Amino acid sequence: MKSISSWGRLSALPHKVLALTSLSGVADTIFSEQPGIAFGNGRSYGDACLNPGGALWTTRGLDYLIAFDRESGRLQCEAGVLLKDIQSLVVPEGWILPVTPGTQLITVGGAIANDVHGKNHHLLGAFSDHVTYIKLIRTNGEVIECGPNLNESWFAATVGGIGLTGVIVCVELQLRKVPGPWLETETIPYANISEFINLADDSETNWEHTVSWIDCLAGKGGRGLFMRGNFISDQARRIPTIKQSKVPFVPPVSLVNKLSLRPFNEAYFLLNKRKEGKQTVHYRPFFYPLDNLQDWNKMYGPKGFYQYQSVVPRDCCQDAVSEMLREIGRSGQGSFLAVLKTFGNQVSAGMLSFPQPGMTLALDFPNKGSQTTSLLDRLDRIVSEAKGRIYLAKDARMPRALFESGYPRFEEFNKFRDPGISSAMSRRLMGS
Repeated sequence: MKSISSWGRLSALPHKVLALTSLSGVADTIFSEQPGIAFGNGRSYGDACLNPGGALWTTRGLDYLIAFDRESGRLQCEAGVLLKDIQSLVVPEGWILPVTPGTQLITVGGAIANDVHGKNHHLLGAFSDHVTYIKLIRTNGEVIECGPNLNESWFAATVGGIGLTGVIVCVELQLRKVPGPWLETETIPYANISEFINLADDSETNWEHTVSWIDCLAGKGGRGLFMRGNFISDQARRIPTIKQSKVPFVPPVSLVNKLSLRPFNEAYFLLNKRKEGKQTVHYRPFFYPLDNLQDWNKMYGPKGFYQYQSVVPRDCCQDAVSEMLREIGRSGQGSFLAVLKTFGNQVSAGMLSFPQPGMTLALDFPNKGSQTTSLLDRLDRIVSEAKGRIYLAKDARMPRALFESGYPRFEEFNKFRDPGISSAMSRRLMGS
């Protein structure tokens, strides 16, 4: 048994860890220890990848890049390959993953199981929209092959299915052609949510990537920095050397607190406001700004932190997000890793996929016990009244009623669950 935490570091509970190191051995391993759950690189924030007291089947050993067609951009690989490894291989060849989240340090299997999204949902949808094939192994030894045009129901259950339909072992992805690793970006300060909405709407036609940092301590107004970008060709520019740093230890108290939050947010806004205008930026710092600070989750101290990401429909998003900001302001708590962006009108492929048309707000809160969970309960009520939902990849405490209202296809999804797979999240939200 080994103590395992997810990225939020809210707990470190014992698990029986079994490594999946070859495709030929997966069926025997997952049959021998049940119930279990696949565990990739541990970047889920909550309990979707945890199974305290039970088995974790670690997939990082399934790390082969099987085939890459440089003409078509089709890539076949095992599920334990990191997105970072894919980007390192394909970007020099003029291809890139069409959709990536805010870190490339996640496995392909994890990206599919959580149906991750990026800064370009309004144009290219979610990760699952670029998956052409998945091979699953069930705990009874059954092998299921599925895709958008093959066993479509199994595909819809598996993408965004938080690992509960079987262990993803092999996938095929359709990559996107790009002129190089550079983006032309533009940073625009905004004063309130209404200005953000106008910027997002105006950018959707001509800009592929849009995202914003929002100052959640600035009251209901919600000032922030809107960033947008497009890939460009720049053959003369040299690839920068990106320095890595590391949080070396867990401090005795959270470094994110009342004393640090407001000055940090003020400094961040003013420093980045000076960058207003256009720049040419390499894709890595634009897409993955925190990957250069290893173990950044330690800065929240020994009690860890909650990440809270919601999406609310477009017709009420301004009122709902403004109310959430008011609640955060009244609570005296806050986040400096606060991200606000919009989702397009694409219908998500997965039964439990998170994106829906509207506005999504992601926040980090140091764990202060009941003080923090009480705030999150109040945010839940706002999301519920707006008919929104919470992102399963980030969640550690959502009530079951909010899960069921936010994910109305959950009963349909249950028909595809593997009875030998269970997680802390599935027991909390689905009963088993």
